[in-house]
Amino acid sequence: MAPRDSGILQGEKTDSQGAGKLGALLMSCSKILIIGSGITGLSCAGKLADAGLNVMVLDKGRGVGGRLATKRTRCGRQFDHGAQYVTARAPNFHAVLRSMRAAATVDVWEAGAPEPHFVGVPGMSGLPKHLVTGLDVSQNTTVETVGARDGGWTVTTQTDSLAASHVVVTTPAPQITPLIGVDHPLTRRLLSVEMAPCLTLMAAFKDGQPIPFTSKRMPQQPLSWIAYNSSKPSRLSQGCWVAQASVDWSVENLERDNAELAELMLPMLCAQIGADPSAAQYVAAHRWRYARSTSPLGEPFLRDNSRTLYLGGDWCIGPRVEAGWISGRAIADDILKRI
Repeated sequence: MAPRDSGILQGEKTDSQGAGKLGALLMSCSKILIIGSGITGLSCAGKLADAGLNVMVLDKGRGVGGRLATKRTRCGRQFDHGAQYVTARAPNFHAVLRSMRAAATVDVWEAGAPEPHFVGVPGMSGLPKHLVTGLDVSQNTTVETVGARDGGWTVTTQTDSLAASHVVVTTPAPQITPLIGVDHPLTRRLLSVEMAPCLTLMAAFKDGQPIPFTSKRMPQQPLSWIAYNSSKPSRLSQGCWVAQASVDWSVENLERDNAELAELMLPMLCAQIGADPSAAQYVAAHRWRYARSTSPLGEPFLRDNSRTLYLGGDWCIGPRVEAGWISGRAIADDILKRI
């Protein structure tokens, strides 16, 4: 495992005497399991690991990052088909992005926006790949249940049962109840959270096609966001566009298969960029069933009465990558405070 660069920012470190006492306590702690390797899971795991805790991240996917995702095709095309960019309002998160930019895993996309749009390099997945360095991550691991046991928790996967002193669940809110059970007290708190889907089109065109804009937001249109993906820094392929549907259109068409979605969305994209649909060399659709928190919880995380089960994610605060990072850090702070 590669060593971690410290993710602790100025003002977050304890004094040397306190750190020594904390270190002795941490050595006696059982493993902390974090379910989900999106921005919330990685930001939480990173701070806990930097403090010396025994942390493992479990994720059902083949790659880390959740919606900070990059699709690479066999023909060499590349698309950021999830989160399009990251903005920072909190000073600590802005400092994290600056450090990533210094490490050449994040850069600024000059898209004409009033605030900097940070993007991963060479794709959006570059951002979570930076955060995961040195962490213990088990991928292709589907968690089925989280159950209480004497003094801790048992996390059951499709192949194993793992013991933990603490469990942090960072999946989308609608996916949590099947893990913790409908009778768990926190399940009722999740009922107020609403999340909306997002359907995404990826299309690549022959050279010479028009590029009328870098990005375009159209909240009232079926395609509410269109971006020339190849205009982002360090992108490896040209002619690549990403279009994301509005909440209403996504809800209405959520259960269509991907081939049908691509067939419906391509003409809408071409109408906006002035391209001929027959000039498309690659077309595909992707379904994000839980993409946007339309009615967030209103607090950074939930914690059960044992104070060792935590639920968090961007659904706690709002539909921004930074919200997920804040949630993960807040959980880590609470765990460290209570040890």
